[in-house]
Amino acid sequence: MMRFNAHYAELKESYLFRRIAEKTDAFRAQNPGARLLRLGIGDVSLPLCPAVIEALHAAADDQSKKETFRGYMPECGAPFLRRAIRDHYAARGIALGEDEVFVSSGASDELGDILDLFDRSCAALVIEPAYPAYVDANIMAGRTILRLSANEENGFLPAPPKDGNCAADLVYLCSPNNPTGAVFSKSQLKEWVDWANERGAVILFDAAYEAFITDPALPHSIFEIEGARTCSVEICSLSKTAGFTGTRLGYTVILKALERGGMNLNAMWVRNRTTKTNGVSYIIQKAGAAVFTPAGQRQIEDNLSVYRHNAQILTAVLDELGVCYYGGKNAPYVWMKCPRGMGSWEFFDKLLKEAQIIATPGAGFGESGEGFIRFSMFGSPDDTREAAQRLRGMV
Repeated sequence: MMRFNAHYAELKESYLFRRIAEKTDAFRAQNPGARLLRLGIGDVSLPLCPAVIEALHAAADDQSKKETFRGYMPECGAPFLRRAIRDHYAARGIALGEDEVFVSSGASDELGDILDLFDRSCAALVIEPAYPAYVDANIMAGRTILRLSANEENGFLPAPPKDGNCAADLVYLCSPNNPTGAVFSKSQLKEWVDWANERGAVILFDAAYEAFITDPALPHSIFEIEGARTCSVEICSLSKTAGFTGTRLGYTVILKALERGGMNLNAMWVRNRTTKTNGVSYIIQKAGAAVFTPAGQRQIEDNLSVYRHNAQILTAVLDELGVCYYGGKNAPYVWMKCPRGMGSWEFFDKLLKEAQIIATPGAGFGESGEGFIRFSMFGSPDDTREAAQRLRGMV
């Protein structure tokens, strides 16, 4: 008798953002005139920059003419985009081969798909609070999940487990972190790289928010760390960097130096992509290439500066009120401790009902997130400013 994947039954019934939407819809139905300030889900609010729009239009025009029409694209990415990304890394002093860069439809897709390369017996170490997809993707695959707590004691930046018996084969690191906004230093990442190399583990480094780092001492890439080339995969996104949340484009870096058990991860990923995908569309890849031009880099920086300013607006009020929080600097999220010992969902309800602010309860990111709430800085400055003022009466 045919059977479905029973591991889906192990997933939590209600996904975090669906529950937030349900609560928000119920409140709006009862209070139709309320002005809600959305500092919850991390979607961008500013449009694509002019260089990207011009590239989209030009690529669409290319598809209207026989001599410039493009059909299926290379499964691993168009050479023009892979070269642009390679050169972007080179400008930061990181040497990559063009064939070590893989174009994807976004970091979320890639974080799930990359698990194809690892046996289901491999255990995954997830630092919680964490992006829920890390856990759910491994549950779907029937993989053992080990949890490491990020908390106030370690500044939400835990060191590798000291227990030599830790059986982790895969390690998820996200820096700047979603949801806490914490950023690993080079020395902290070196500890993780050394730990992974000693054990033969592989680090899945989620760099979706690296563009928000402004401190020159902080690393943007795991490959800035000595030893990372033999133990790390880096997954990146243009969603928050360049506003591609609705356009969908990202890239993954897998170096040829990464081998385990006589198998090469780069070659395996080439085989995976050429089997399971037909590549990202020509129009979207041309738009992505525009991000890495001098004009594109200047223009996306204008948008990023708006989101960074939002963080400054909110954290200035929290500093004035003496509220405990993390993030907000070098990251687009502010991770605030709930006042008076309130639970995450309790404070979420209070913010919604009394201040009409929508945030994200920390408990939705794992047990270590209980007692905290996440504010996203991707909204408008006016809404962020208004939300900061409404918070004065809440904390």
